Amino acid sequence: MNACMAHRGWSGKAPENTLAAIRMAAEEPGIDAIEIDVQLSKDGVPVVIHDFTLERTTDGSGFVGDHTYEELSALDAGSWFSPSFAGERIPSLEEVLQTVKGKRKLNIELKRPGNEYEGMEAKVIDLINNHGMESEVMITSFHHETIRTIKGMETRIPTGLIIYGKPTLIKEQLQETGATILSMAYPYLTPSFISGMIDEGITMLAWTIDHPDHIKRAMELHPQLNIVTNHPDRMFALRT
Repeated sequence: MNACMAHRGWSGKAPENTLAAIRMAAEEPGIDAIEIDVQLSKDGVPVVIHDFTLERTTDGSGFVGDHTYEELSALDAGSWFSPSFAGERIPSLEEVLQTVKGKRKLNIELKRPGNEYEGMEAKVIDLINNHGMESEVMITSFHHETIRTIKGMETRIPTGLIIYGKPTLIKEQLQETGATILSMAYPYLTPSFISGMIDEGITMLAWTIDHPDHIKRAMELHPQLNIVTNHPDRMFALRT
């Protein structure tokens, strides 16, 4: 049966990447894993937020990396979604690890703009190791150099490449970076491609699928395809 991965927590019901959305996903038996986005604060703390700028999901402004953790944690990250979530904050990765440990698998997407956030990989891996969660997480990124950097570290944490589109030499990219997970935009996937990758030992993720018809089609592509969605409840209704 296709695994359900809640995108940025249960972001269809609560503000994305907040502890409210993450707790909601962690407490739902039908959700198998939770995807979050991680960046670094100005003072080097891994924080959970998607955009490189603050305006869309908080009452702050400017770049995430230009603010200290104390400044970021003082922002309101819930009111934009609904007044009932006023006061939700940008959580640290450590808070999220503490929230989901022993409950759900966690897909940590590392967001790296250009050459910024130097040392991010080691900080994230150290946190995971400190909480003994090497077997409960995966690390993925569009920034393939980040994944290759992790390959050079002594870690058992599985890693993956995120790809929008369907470039050539995908197998070679996986080998070069040491990745065993491939996270791809749903429209570019075909049954033969997915089967070929799974036969090679690659875990396949399809993102981000929200319309019920598209979720149904994705589930029909391959039973081992992981479905990443903002609306897990729509996927539950399609499971038999």
